[in-house]
Amino acid sequence: MVETPGLLLAFQPWKRGVKEVAGDFTLEVQDNRVITLTRRELEVLNLVFEGKSSREVAAALFCSKRTIDFHLARIYDKLQVSNRVQAMRRATMLGLINIGARVLVKQA
Repeated sequence: MVETPGLLLAFQPWKRGVKEVAGDFTLEVQDNRVITLTRRELEVLNLVFEGKSSREVAAALFCSKRTIDFHLARIYDKLQVSNRVQAMRRATMLGLINIGARVLVKQA
């Protein structure tokens, strides 16, 4: 498990080729296609995984909604998906997001 400030990434390097290049994470998948997400794209992906809207992600990252939509479009393109649900499923399947590390806390 690799821990970076503000986000958590999990992967299994013995199953997939994973390396960090200039702050970006590159994941080589089994069909020899390489997926590279920037740190910012991973931050956006993690916040979306938490159920935040584009507007809420923009507020959390101090940027515009349009910027977040741009990041999401690049993420969708890189993961070869067309919406948030598909992106979450693919990112989880590839080990970009660790579901088990997230703890849900109910507020009374």
